[in-house]
Amino acid sequence: MSVRILALVGSLRAGSHNRQLAEAAMKHAPEGVEITLYEGLAEVPFYNEDIDVEGAVPEAAARLRATAAATDALLLFSPEYNGTIPAVLKNAIDWLSRPHGAGALSGKPVAVVGTSYGQYGGVWAQDEARKAAGIAGAAVLTDVKLSIPGSVIRFAETHPADDSEVVEGLTRVIDQLSQAGAAAA
Repeated sequence: MSVRILALVGSLRAGSHNRQLAEAAMKHAPEGVEITLYEGLAEVPFYNEDIDVEGAVPEAAARLRATAAATDALLLFSPEYNGTIPAVLKNAIDWLSRPHGAGALSGKPVAVVGTSYGQYGGVWAQDEARKAAGIAGAAVLTDVKLSIPGSVIRFAETHPADDSEVVEGLTRVIDQLSQAGAAAA
């Protein structure tokens, strides 16, 4: 039985380098690990307790919750927007945190990686994503990190899947996350 990892990308841009990083993770996932890139974060409404009512949860949010609940672990890909986590990724974490104490993130292993244009590769945003996921109840792998700086230049002509240093880093992250996911399953 394979370990199922759900990838959530904090950038909605079609040419997003973080999306490309997620594609690289899917391409280089080892045997026994299945990584699925979640499509549809743009359709999930902003979290609002008034619409998070049993039996009436918006379909896009319900689908996100069901998909996350059916996986063994989550791998979050976060760029850095104005020094912090992108709203779309924070919104996903908010929906997955509910109902309080029993959300789809509760106890689930989560790792956060990413790339950004800046010289630190988005570490502030990734730290914020770890913090939010942990408060939401996830079992965040705080020591599992991969921050790739200079994305615009580094990936101008090379897809992350073809960058040996990136692939090596992703492989380490996937190995650690899949071990945690298998242990939690």
